[in-house]
Amino acid sequence: MSVQLHAQEAKAWARIGDRSRVEVALDRGRRLLEDLPHPTDPAHHFVVDPSKFDYYAMDIYRRVGDDARADGLAEEVLSKVVDWRGRILAPMRAAEAHVTKGVVAARVGDLDAAVHHGHQALDGDRKSLPSLVMVGQELAEVLTDRYGGESDTQEYVDELRTLASST
Repeated sequence: MSVQLHAQEAKAWARIGDRSRVEVALDRGRRLLEDLPHPTDPAHHFVVDPSKFDYYAMDIYRRVGDDARADGLAEEVLSKVVDWRGRILAPMRAAEAHVTKGVVAARVGDLDAAVHHGHQALDGDRKSLPSLVMVGQELAEVLTDRYGGESDTQEYVDELRTLASST
C-alpha cells in the first residue's frame, strides 16, 4: 500500500509541476517495491506490482513532459495488457497508454499518430469513463493547442465530448 501512496504523491507533484519531487517520490516507491515479494494476485486493486508501478510512472512522466520515458513506459504497459490473441486484459491501462502515446506523438508533430492513438484510447471496453475522459482531455488540450484548425483534431475532441456526455 505504501508503494501506491508514493506513486500518488508523485502524481500530485507532477500536477503541481515539481519535477524534482516527482523523481524523489517515484524513487521511494520503486525502492519499496523492489523489497517486496512478487504479489500472488497482481490483479487485486490494492496490490502494486512492477507493471502497475510502470503504469503509474507512465502517467506521471506524461504529465511532466518527459516524453521519452512516458512513451517507453506506454510501450511497456501495452505489451503487458494484451494477451497472445490480441485481447486486451486491462482496458483502462491500455486506454491510458494510448493517450500517452497520442500526447507524445502530438508533441513531436505527428498529428496522424496522435489522433490514431486517441481514437484507440476511446474505443473499446473500459470501466471508468470519468477517468478516461479526464486523461483524454490531456490529449485534447495538446491537439487543440497545436492543431486546433485540423479536422482530425475536431473529430477526436467531438468523440471525447460524446463519451463525456454519456457518463
